Amino acid sequence: MDYNDIKSILLKREEGLSKYATKSSSAIRLVSEEDDIRPPFFRDIDRIIHSISYTRYIDKTQVFSFLDNDHISKRIVHVQLVSKVARTIGRCLNLNEDLIEAIALGHDIGHTPIGHVGESILNEISKKELNEYFMHNVQSVRTYLDIDNNGLGKNLTVQVLDGILCHNGEILNNIYEPNFNKTKEDFLKEYHDCYKSIESSKKVRPMTLEGCVVRISDVIAYIGRDIEDAIQIGLLKRSDIPESITNVLGNNNKDIINIIILDIIKNSYNKPYIKLSDDVYKSIFALKDFNYEKIYKKANTKEKLAYYKDAFNKLYSKYLSDLEYTKKDSNIYTLFINNMNRKYLDNTSNKRKVIDFIAGMTDDYFIKSYEKMK
Repeated sequence: MDYNDIKSILLKREEGLSKYATKSSSAIRLVSEEDDIRPPFFRDIDRIIHSISYTRYIDKTQVFSFLDNDHISKRIVHVQLVSKVARTIGRCLNLNEDLIEAIALGHDIGHTPIGHVGESILNEISKKELNEYFMHNVQSVRTYLDIDNNGLGKNLTVQVLDGILCHNGEILNNIYEPNFNKTKEDFLKEYHDCYKSIESSKKVRPMTLEGCVVRISDVIAYIGRDIEDAIQIGLLKRSDIPESITNVLGNNNKDIINIIILDIIKNSYNKPYIKLSDDVYKSIFALKDFNYEKIYKKANTKEKLAYYKDAFNKLYSKYLSDLEYTKKDSNIYTLFINNMNRKYLDNTSNKRKVIDFIAGMTDDYFIKSYEKMK
Protein backbone atom coordinates (compact mmCIF):
# COMPACT_ATOMS: atom_id res chain seq x y z
CA MET A 1 0.00 0.00 0.00
CA ASP A 2 1.43 3.40 -0.98
CA TYR A 3 0.63 6.93 0.17
CA ASN A 4 -2.03 7.46 -2.51
CA ASP A 5 -3.90 4.38 -1.27
CA ILE A 6 -3.84 5.70 2.28
CA LYS A 7 -5.00 9.12 1.11
CA SER A 8 -7.88 7.49 -0.80
CA ILE A 9 -8.97 5.68 2.36
CA LEU A 10 -8.95 8.92 4.33
CA LEU A 11 -11.03 10.66 1.66
CA LYS A 12 -13.49 7.78 1.23
CA ARG A 13 -15.46 8.89 4.26
CA GLU A 14 -16.43 12.04 2.34
CA GLU A 15 -18.52 10.01 -0.10
CA GLY A 16 -21.39 9.97 2.40
CA LEU A 17 -21.34 13.69 3.12
CA SER A 18 -24.29 15.95 2.47
CA LYS A 19 -24.49 17.71 -0.89
CA TYR A 20 -24.10 20.94 1.09
CA ALA A 21 -20.91 19.80 2.83
CA THR A 22 -17.48 21.16 1.90
CA LYS A 23 -15.36 18.48 0.24
CA SER A 24 -11.59 18.34 0.58
CA SER A 25 -11.31 18.71 -3.19
CA SER A 26 -12.60 22.29 -2.89
CA ALA A 27 -9.99 23.38 -0.34
CA ILE A 28 -8.13 26.57 -1.28
CA ARG A 29 -4.80 27.81 0.07
CA LEU A 30 -3.45 31.31 -0.40
CA VAL A 31 -0.06 29.79 -1.21
CA SER A 32 -0.06 26.53 -3.15
CA GLU A 33 1.85 23.63 -1.61
CA GLU A 34 2.38 19.94 -2.08
CA ASP A 35 -0.19 17.66 -0.41
CA ASP A 36 0.64 14.81 1.91
CA ILE A 37 -1.55 11.86 2.94
CA ARG A 38 -3.75 14.05 5.15
CA PRO A 39 -6.81 15.76 3.68
CA PRO A 40 -6.30 19.55 3.69
CA PHE A 41 -8.65 20.45 6.55
CA PHE A 42 -7.29 17.61 8.67
CA ARG A 43 -3.83 19.00 8.01
CA ASP A 44 -5.01 22.43 9.19
CA ILE A 45 -6.07 20.92 12.52
CA ASP A 46 -2.52 19.66 13.02
CA ARG A 47 -1.06 23.04 12.15
CA ILE A 48 -3.32 24.77 14.66
CA ILE A 49 -2.81 22.47 17.65
CA HIS A 50 0.96 22.32 17.13
CA SER A 51 1.29 26.11 17.03
CA ILE A 52 2.79 28.11 19.89
CA SER A 53 -0.26 30.39 19.93
CA TYR A 54 -2.51 27.38 20.59
CA THR A 55 -0.44 26.48 23.65
CA ARG A 56 -1.15 29.92 25.12
CA TYR A 57 -4.90 29.24 25.15
CA ILE A 58 -4.34 27.41 28.44
CA ASP A 59 -3.76 30.65 30.33
CA LYS A 60 -6.22 33.01 28.68
CA THR A 61 -9.44 34.22 30.29
CA GLN A 62 -12.85 32.98 29.24
CA VAL A 63 -14.98 35.16 31.57
CA PHE A 64 -13.41 35.19 35.03
CA SER A 65 -9.78 36.19 35.58
CA PHE A 66 -7.45 35.33 38.47
CA LEU A 67 -9.92 33.43 40.62
CA ASP A 68 -8.53 30.91 43.08
CA ASN A 69 -10.67 28.12 41.62
CA ASP A 70 -9.31 25.42 39.32
CA HIS A 71 -12.79 24.51 38.07
CA ILE A 72 -13.41 27.78 36.22
CA SER A 73 -13.22 27.64 32.43
CA LYS A 74 -10.23 28.98 30.54
CA ARG A 75 -10.15 29.74 26.83
CA ILE A 76 -8.66 26.30 26.07
CA VAL A 77 -11.75 24.62 27.55
CA HIS A 78 -14.07 26.85 25.56
CA VAL A 79 -12.54 26.07 22.15
CA GLN A 80 -12.66 22.35 22.92
CA LEU A 81 -16.32 22.63 23.87
CA VAL A 82 -17.05 24.54 20.66
CA SER A 83 -15.28 21.81 18.71
CA LYS A 84 -17.26 19.03 20.38
CA VAL A 85 -20.63 20.74 20.03
CA ALA A 86 -19.96 21.66 16.41
CA ARG A 87 -18.70 18.21 15.48
CA THR A 88 -21.80 16.64 17.01
CA ILE A 89 -24.02 18.84 14.87
CA GLY A 90 -21.79 18.34 11.84
CA ARG A 91 -21.78 14.54 12.13
CA CYS A 92 -25.58 14.44 12.39
CA LEU A 93 -25.92 16.72 9.35
CA ASN A 94 -23.27 14.80 7.36
CA LEU A 95 -20.91 17.76 7.10
CA ASN A 96 -17.11 17.86 6.99
CA GLU A 97 -15.97 17.34 10.59
CA ASP A 98 -12.33 18.08 9.78
CA LEU A 99 -13.23 21.56 8.55
CA ILE A 100 -15.48 22.09 11.57
CA GLU A 101 -12.78 21.05 14.03
CA ALA A 102 -10.12 23.25 12.43
CA ILE A 103 -12.35 26.34 12.55
CA ALA A 104 -13.47 25.60 16.12
CA LEU A 105 -10.00 25.03 17.56
CA GLY A 106 -8.56 28.10 15.85
CA HIS A 107 -11.42 30.56 16.17
CA ASP A 108 -10.31 32.37 19.38
CA ILE A 109 -6.54 32.34 18.87
CA GLY A 110 -6.53 36.14 18.54
CA HIS A 111 -8.10 36.71 21.95
CA THR A 112 -6.21 39.10 24.20
CA PRO A 113 -5.28 38.49 27.83
CA ILE A 114 -8.19 39.20 30.21
CA GLY A 115 -10.77 38.11 27.60
CA HIS A 116 -13.33 40.53 26.20
CA VAL A 117 -12.32 43.22 28.69
CA GLY A 118 -8.79 43.13 27.28
CA GLU A 119 -10.16 43.12 23.74
CA SER A 120 -12.22 46.25 24.45
CA ILE A 121 -9.24 48.11 25.90
CA LEU A 122 -6.89 47.09 23.09
CA ASN A 123 -9.56 48.18 20.61
CA GLU A 124 -9.52 51.67 22.14
CA ILE A 125 -5.74 51.77 21.78
CA SER A 126 -5.89 50.51 18.19
CA LYS A 127 -8.50 53.08 17.16
CA LYS A 128 -6.48 55.87 18.71
CA GLU A 129 -3.07 54.80 17.45
CA LEU A 130 -3.83 53.13 14.09
CA ASN A 131 -7.35 54.33 13.28
CA GLU A 132 -8.25 50.64 13.00
CA TYR A 133 -10.51 48.37 15.01
CA PHE A 134 -9.16 45.50 17.04
CA MET A 135 -11.43 42.44 17.09
CA HIS A 136 -10.34 39.02 18.23
CA ASN A 137 -11.81 37.23 15.21
CA VAL A 138 -9.80 39.47 12.88
CA GLN A 139 -6.69 39.08 15.03
CA SER A 140 -7.16 35.30 14.87
CA VAL A 141 -6.95 35.42 11.08
CA ARG A 142 -4.00 37.82 11.30
CA THR A 143 -2.22 35.40 13.64
CA TYR A 144 -2.43 32.57 11.13
CA LEU A 145 -1.62 34.80 8.16
CA ASP A 146 1.19 37.01 9.45
CA ILE A 147 2.31 36.25 13.02
CA ASP A 148 2.53 32.55 13.77
CA ASN A 149 5.50 30.52 12.58
CA ASN A 150 7.90 33.46 13.12
CA GLY A 151 5.87 35.73 10.87
CA LEU A 152 5.51 33.27 8.00
CA GLY A 153 1.97 32.26 8.94
CA LYS A 154 0.47 28.79 8.81
CA ASN A 155 -0.98 28.87 5.27
CA LEU A 156 -4.31 27.49 6.46
CA THR A 157 -7.03 26.92 3.91
CA VAL A 158 -9.25 29.86 3.02
CA GLN A 159 -12.30 27.92 4.24
CA VAL A 160 -10.80 27.63 7.73
CA LEU A 161 -9.63 31.25 7.83
CA ASP A 162 -13.05 32.39 6.63
CA GLY A 163 -14.85 30.35 9.29
CA ILE A 164 -12.60 31.90 11.93
CA LEU A 165 -13.26 35.43 10.64
CA CYS A 166 -17.02 34.86 10.58
CA HIS A 167 -17.40 33.03 13.90
CA ASN A 168 -18.72 36.00 15.90
CA GLY A 169 -20.59 34.32 18.75
CA GLU A 170 -21.77 37.66 20.15
CA ILE A 171 -24.31 37.96 17.33
CA LEU A 172 -27.23 35.51 17.49
CA ASN A 173 -29.42 34.68 14.51
CA ASN A 174 -32.26 32.21 14.12
CA ILE A 175 -30.93 31.15 10.73
CA TYR A 176 -27.34 30.96 9.46
CA GLU A 177 -27.01 30.90 5.69
CA PRO A 178 -23.57 30.53 4.14
CA ASN A 179 -22.39 32.56 1.18
CA PHE A 180 -21.54 29.60 -1.04
CA ASN A 181 -20.41 31.97 -3.82
CA LYS A 182 -17.72 33.69 -1.77
CA THR A 183 -14.27 33.57 -3.39
CA LYS A 184 -10.75 33.78 -2.04
CA GLU A 185 -10.66 37.42 -3.14
CA ASP A 186 -13.99 38.12 -1.39
CA PHE A 187 -12.62 36.67 1.84
CA LEU A 188 -9.47 38.80 1.69
CA LYS A 189 -11.53 41.93 1.06
CA GLU A 190 -13.80 41.18 3.99
CA TYR A 191 -10.81 40.57 6.22
CA HIS A 192 -9.19 43.91 5.34
CA ASP A 193 -12.52 45.78 5.55
CA CYS A 194 -13.00 44.58 9.14
CA TYR A 195 -10.04 46.70 10.27
CA LYS A 196 -11.83 49.83 9.07
CA SER A 197 -15.47 49.11 9.84
CA ILE A 198 -17.12 47.47 12.84
CA GLU A 199 -20.20 46.96 10.67
CA SER A 200 -18.19 44.91 8.18
CA SER A 201 -17.33 42.43 10.92
CA LYS A 202 -20.99 42.12 11.89
CA LYS A 203 -22.14 41.44 8.34
CA VAL A 204 -19.69 38.75 7.23
CA ARG A 205 -21.18 35.31 6.56
CA PRO A 206 -19.19 32.07 6.34
CA MET A 207 -18.53 30.64 2.89
CA THR A 208 -19.32 27.11 4.16
CA LEU A 209 -22.11 25.45 6.07
CA GLU A 210 -19.44 24.12 8.42
CA GLY A 211 -18.52 27.71 9.26
CA CYS A 212 -22.17 28.38 10.13
CA VAL A 213 -22.18 25.37 12.45
CA VAL A 214 -19.14 26.68 14.34
CA ARG A 215 -20.69 30.13 14.61
CA ILE A 216 -23.83 28.90 16.43
CA SER A 217 -21.77 26.33 18.37
CA ASP A 218 -19.71 29.18 19.84
CA VAL A 219 -22.90 30.43 21.51
CA ILE A 220 -24.00 26.95 22.59
CA ALA A 221 -20.60 26.23 24.15
CA TYR A 222 -20.42 29.32 26.35
CA ILE A 223 -24.01 30.22 27.23
CA GLY A 224 -24.60 27.33 29.63
CA ARG A 225 -21.02 26.80 30.75
CA ASP A 226 -20.74 30.43 31.86
CA ILE A 227 -23.77 29.88 34.09
CA GLU A 228 -22.13 26.84 35.67
CA ASP A 229 -18.96 28.88 36.31
CA ALA A 230 -20.99 31.72 37.85
CA ILE A 231 -22.78 29.27 40.15
CA GLN A 232 -19.44 27.67 41.05
CA ILE A 233 -18.08 30.97 42.42
CA GLY A 234 -21.32 32.04 44.08
CA LEU A 235 -22.16 34.87 41.69
CA LEU A 236 -25.44 33.25 40.68
CA LYS A 237 -27.99 30.72 41.92
CA ARG A 238 -29.62 28.26 39.54
CA SER A 239 -33.02 29.45 40.74
CA ASP A 240 -32.16 32.97 39.46
CA ILE A 241 -32.64 31.87 35.84
CA PRO A 242 -36.16 32.90 34.72
CA GLU A 243 -38.66 30.08 34.28
CA SER A 244 -39.59 31.45 30.85
CA ILE A 245 -36.10 30.37 29.78
CA THR A 246 -35.70 27.17 31.78
CA ASN A 247 -39.07 25.87 30.60
CA VAL A 248 -37.63 25.75 27.07
CA LEU A 249 -33.87 25.19 27.56
CA GLY A 250 -33.57 23.67 31.02
CA ASN A 251 -31.53 25.16 33.86
CA ASN A 252 -28.14 23.42 33.49
CA ASN A 253 -25.41 23.23 30.87
CA LYS A 254 -26.11 19.61 29.94
CA ASP A 255 -29.78 20.24 29.12
CA ILE A 256 -29.09 23.55 27.40
CA ILE A 257 -26.54 21.97 25.04
CA ASN A 258 -28.68 18.91 24.36
CA ILE A 259 -31.90 20.82 23.66
CA ILE A 260 -30.26 23.35 21.32
CA ILE A 261 -28.30 20.70 19.38
CA LEU A 262 -31.40 18.54 18.84
CA ASP A 263 -33.37 21.60 17.76
CA ILE A 264 -30.72 22.53 15.19
CA ILE A 265 -30.53 19.01 13.79
CA LYS A 266 -34.32 18.80 13.48
CA ASN A 267 -34.59 22.14 11.67
CA SER A 268 -31.45 21.92 9.54
CA TYR A 269 -31.18 18.34 8.29
CA ASN A 270 -30.52 18.23 4.54
CA LYS A 271 -30.93 22.00 4.32
CA PRO A 272 -28.44 24.58 2.95
CA TYR A 273 -28.61 26.53 6.21
CA ILE A 274 -28.51 26.12 9.99
CA LYS A 275 -31.78 26.99 11.69
CA LEU A 276 -33.21 27.30 15.20
CA SER A 277 -36.92 26.99 16.01
CA ASP A 278 -38.58 30.24 17.10
CA ASP A 279 -39.04 29.12 20.71
CA VAL A 280 -35.46 27.99 21.15
CA TYR A 281 -34.07 31.07 19.38
CA LYS A 282 -36.06 33.45 21.59
CA SER A 283 -35.00 31.57 24.72
CA ILE A 284 -31.31 31.64 23.78
CA PHE A 285 -31.61 35.37 23.08
CA ALA A 286 -33.22 35.90 26.48
CA LEU A 287 -30.57 33.76 28.18
CA LYS A 288 -27.79 35.79 26.53
CA ASP A 289 -29.34 38.98 27.89
CA PHE A 290 -29.65 37.38 31.32
CA ASN A 291 -25.98 36.34 31.26
CA TYR A 292 -24.86 39.84 30.30
CA GLU A 293 -26.75 41.41 33.17
CA LYS A 294 -26.07 38.83 35.85
CA ILE A 295 -22.62 37.49 34.88
CA TYR A 296 -20.56 39.47 32.39
CA LYS A 297 -21.28 42.92 33.85
CA LYS A 298 -20.34 41.61 37.31
CA ALA A 299 -17.28 39.57 36.33
CA ASN A 300 -14.91 42.46 37.13
CA THR A 301 -15.03 45.24 39.73
CA LYS A 302 -14.49 48.87 38.79
CA GLU A 303 -11.10 48.69 40.49
CA LYS A 304 -10.08 45.67 38.39
CA LEU A 305 -11.23 47.33 35.19
CA ALA A 306 -9.22 50.47 36.00
CA TYR A 307 -6.18 48.31 36.79
CA TYR A 308 -6.46 46.41 33.49
CA LYS A 309 -6.92 49.61 31.49
CA ASP A 310 -3.84 51.15 33.05
CA ALA A 311 -1.88 47.95 32.42
CA PHE A 312 -2.72 47.81 28.70
CA ASN A 313 -2.00 51.49 28.13
CA LYS A 314 1.23 51.56 30.12
CA LEU A 315 2.59 48.39 28.51
CA TYR A 316 1.66 49.68 25.06
CA SER A 317 3.54 52.93 25.69
CA LYS A 318 6.55 51.14 27.14
CA TYR A 319 6.96 48.64 24.31
CA LEU A 320 6.42 51.28 21.65
CA SER A 321 9.16 53.37 23.25
CA ASP A 322 11.42 50.32 23.44
CA LEU A 323 11.02 49.79 19.68
CA GLU A 324 11.53 53.43 18.81
CA TYR A 325 14.71 53.62 20.91
CA THR A 326 15.86 50.10 19.94
CA LYS A 327 16.12 48.79 23.48
CA LYS A 328 17.30 45.32 22.55
CA ASP A 329 17.06 44.02 26.12
CA SER A 330 13.30 44.66 26.20
CA ASN A 331 10.99 41.62 26.22
CA ILE A 332 9.38 42.75 22.99
CA TYR A 333 12.75 42.14 21.33
CA THR A 334 13.92 39.04 23.17
CA LEU A 335 10.59 37.21 23.06
CA PHE A 336 8.99 38.54 19.87
CA ILE A 337 10.87 40.75 17.42
CA ASN A 338 14.08 38.69 17.41
CA ASN A 339 12.10 35.63 16.34
CA MET A 340 10.27 37.26 13.43
CA ASN A 341 11.32 37.10 9.79
CA ARG A 342 12.02 40.03 7.47
CA LYS A 343 8.58 39.86 5.85
CA TYR A 344 6.86 40.64 9.14
CA LEU A 345 9.45 43.18 10.31
CA ASP A 346 9.54 45.14 7.04
CA ASN A 347 5.78 45.21 6.50
CA THR A 348 4.55 45.93 10.03
CA SER A 349 4.52 49.30 11.80
CA ASN A 350 5.92 49.58 15.32
CA LYS A 351 2.43 50.30 16.66
CA ARG A 352 1.05 47.14 15.08
CA LYS A 353 3.99 45.10 16.36
CA VAL A 354 3.23 46.20 19.92
CA ILE A 355 -0.46 45.36 19.56
CA ASP A 356 0.42 41.94 18.13
CA PHE A 357 2.80 41.29 21.02
CA ILE A 358 0.33 42.30 23.73
CA ALA A 359 -2.60 40.48 22.10
CA GLY A 360 -0.64 37.24 22.16
CA MET A 361 0.17 37.40 25.88
CA THR A 362 -1.30 35.04 28.44
CA ASP A 363 -3.04 36.52 31.48
CA ASP A 364 -0.20 35.72 33.87
CA TYR A 365 2.52 37.06 31.60
CA PHE A 366 0.54 40.23 30.96
CA ILE A 367 0.13 40.99 34.66
CA LYS A 368 3.71 40.03 35.53
CA SER A 369 4.98 42.33 32.76
CA TYR A 370 2.90 45.21 34.10
CA GLU A 371 3.95 44.67 37.71
CA LYS A 372 7.61 44.41 36.71
CA MET A 373 7.35 47.64 34.74
CA LYS A 374 5.80 49.43 37.73
